[in-house]
Amino acid sequence: MNHYISPVKTGYVVGAFIGGLHLVWSLLVALGWAQALVDLKLRLHMVSVPVVVNAFALSTAVMLVVMAVIMGYVLGYLFAHIWNRMHRD
Repeated sequence: MNHYISPVKTGYVVGAFIGGLHLVWSLLVALGWAQALVDLKLRLHMVSVPVVVNAFALSTAVMLVVMAVIMGYVLGYLFAHIWNRMHRD
């Protein structure tokens, strides 16, 4: 059985997924809903830390999404490469 997975395709998928999550986060910040989610997450984890979500900045949001896509691609690529080396026939 061939267990090979494409590092490039895996990088694209992981990059798109991680980038998409950060795009959603940026939209939540832009809509003003992010602070409520942060507060809920902290309450559910029984943590009390003063965390304040800053005002939305388009340039920062774009940089966040781009960096997340790049890092997701790299992680996906490395994962597939390691996977393929561990599953050599």
